[in-house]
Amino acid sequence: MASNRLFKAVVALTNTLTTNILNPAAAGAGAGYTPTATFIVLTHIRVVNKTAGAVTFSLWVGATGANVAGTEFMGIAKNVAANDSVDWYGRFRLDAADYLVGGASANTSLTLNLEGEIGLA
Repeated sequence: MASNRLFKAVVALTNTLTTNILNPAAAGAGAGYTPTATFIVLTHIRVVNKTAGAVTFSLWVGATGANVAGTEFMGIAKNVAANDSVDWYGRFRLDAADYLVGGASANTSLTLNLEGEIGLA
């Protein structure tokens, strides 16, 4: 039987493209046991534009605060039409060293809805 737990998160994207959006918890010290690092499996991402004008977003998966070539994920300057949304479905695993990083062209105009599972590594 799987021990993963479902999760959801809602985040307003800022206009800083190096913002850390999501990262699984790393292993830490415990009293009498060793806590295990977690991982996240993203299964659905929805980007919602709540404004009357088109806004773009960009997402990367890599190091903290990084948006370097070769780490792009789901869109670079991907357009979301006014009062519309963009969806992604799949299974993408994030480990403790992986950060979902990104932002939008206009501050807090886009809302990122994340769904997936959290498990123990």
